[in-house]
Amino acid sequence: MILRFTKLLLFCFAFMLFAKHSPAQVRLPDGYYWKVLPNGLQVVVIENSKVPLATIEIAVKNGAYTEGPEFSGLSHLFEHMFFKANRDYPDQEKFLKRIEELGAFFNGTTDVERVNYFFTFDRDSLNAGLRFMNAAIRFPIYREEDMKKERPVVDGEFQRGESDPYFQLWYAIQQKLWGDLVTRKVAIGIHEVINTATPEKMMVIKNKYYFPNNSLLTICGDVKHDEAFAMAEKIFGDWANSGFDPIQKYPIPPFKPLDKSIYFVKETSIAQTPYVQFSWQGPSYLTDSASTVAADVFSTIVGLNSSKLQQALVDKGLASTVSLGYTTCKYVGPIDLFVVPNPNKLQECYNELIKQINMFADSNYFTDEQLKNAKAILLRNDIYNKEKPSTLPSQMSYMWCSTSLNYYTDNTDNYQKVTRADIQKYLSTYLIGKPMVAGMVIKPELSKQVNAASFFAAK
Repeated sequence: MILRFTKLLLFCFAFMLFAKHSPAQVRLPDGYYWKVLPNGLQVVVIENSKVPLATIEIAVKNGAYTEGPEFSGLSHLFEHMFFKANRDYPDQEKFLKRIEELGAFFNGTTDVERVNYFFTFDRDSLNAGLRFMNAAIRFPIYREEDMKKERPVVDGEFQRGESDPYFQLWYAIQQKLWGDLVTRKVAIGIHEVINTATPEKMMVIKNKYYFPNNSLLTICGDVKHDEAFAMAEKIFGDWANSGFDPIQKYPIPPFKPLDKSIYFVKETSIAQTPYVQFSWQGPSYLTDSASTVAADVFSTIVGLNSSKLQQALVDKGLASTVSLGYTTCKYVGPIDLFVVPNPNKLQECYNELIKQINMFADSNYFTDEQLKNAKAILLRNDIYNKEKPSTLPSQMSYMWCSTSLNYYTDNTDNYQKVTRADIQKYLSTYLIGKPMVAGMVIKPELSKQVNAASFFAAK
């Protein structure tokens, strides 16, 4: 009797301990199913039988935001090495041969707050594909000869970026927008760090972040959720929990707010067309999720052909393109206003841009009809983006890493609830009259001709 009672107490204590550290129940769209394995791995199954295929993805809360200068770019290199060798396929030739046998399409991405890896194959290969993913995510082998080949590939992506004038503008803005923490916002990395990476540094990343309790496994396609959950638990169930929350153990340092606006003109011979970009530090999901939604609605409004911004710049020939966007982030998302100005009306374009930004806060800057149309566009875009089953895991996992599954589920409905007051709060908090980084990339001859630095400067 006492023994049974003691066992019951221990069971209840273990249950409460697990419940305390388990994610809260989530809301998901129809056809989506969610489960947490005992080791903390979250699994989502999306039943979608449009085509007889299955896509599996593992997303990890890792990326630029976890990287100090000494590791900058290594999450990206880690992604490349994922497709090289592991315990079951000890060299890339065997790895690629197995890919061919599965008839799989594969890829991975590294972003600021997420790294993900995915395979798409015939639905009948689901079990084999999950085992293949399990070997790659849990038992990688970092051979020096593979790293020697892959370092130049990753660094080559960086070098190709540097040959693009827009990348040069964007990169310079990031350095000024984020200061000493720029490596936590730029996934491409640092040349020297990439080119001197070692297998030991790869293991540092793995041993910090690559655990089931920091990962999301998504299984999507012509599958049944009960069968998929059973496969996932059998294959991934013995993946050991880290025993800690990696993001809590290795916290993300706070990004220092800008204290003043920064302007610069970057001259380069490859800038055949001048580009201009203004960037602000925008809302964080953790502290102001409502503004992350309002930001998308306002960006869509000013992107309408009928908007005052488009009419003042594009319709009047001052610019060929103007767009405003916000990147949803858990930790301070950037707001970017990008313009391709008319080279013959550069100063006039700049003056009108400043005028329009100052007008954003006006109550009549957009009409009720434009607000309604923007919401309709966001709804249509959501429907369109969800037409291809193989893309659903990546759409969801981005939100899982940077927001939450509930945010993902409710996002489209929340767009429809945004009010003028929500937009005004977003604009007044993050954009109107707030410090920004303003950059221009331009070829030297045109810069000299228009004396760009004389007007493109903080007032």
